[in-house]
Amino acid sequence: MRTFRVLAVLIVIALAAPIAAAQRKTTPPQAPAPAPAPENVLPPGNLQHGQYLVERVAMCVECHSPRDGAGRIIEGERYLGGNIPFAPPWSNDWASRAPRNRGLVGYDDKMALRLLTEGSIGREGRQLKSPMPHFFMTRQDAADVIAFLRSLH
Repeated sequence: MRTFRVLAVLIVIALAAPIAAAQRKTTPPQAPAPAPAPENVLPPGNLQHGQYLVERVAMCVECHSPRDGAGRIIEGERYLGGNIPFAPPWSNDWASRAPRNRGLVGYDDKMALRLLTEGSIGREGRQLKSPMPHFFMTRQDAADVIAFLRSLH
């Protein structure tokens, strides 16, 4: 019985060896996995998703756009900056004006990414004043927002 098992194992090995050798010859070598992108490099942005985030989620237009005498956003000047249309009833360090964010003028990729992923840290490395939300977006969502705002010029 033991001889039969040893013989069966040897036959399986003898049959499997040529198959394995043939597979090694026909299987192309795999390329190494790409290195992860550096932290300050933006992934490609999706304009439509960025527009959705800017206009429907973060509502950037509400503070970063001027208003007419009736309080309506001036359509041709969306995202060009404007007075903050509200203030808290208590005294604090509240911004009275939101800057232009159309085109993200003055922000390189690294600064824009930090602004949207690390809690609204401005160009100078300081926390922006309220009512600016403390964003902690994913890198992809931030890249989408950046792509959209830069597309506005």
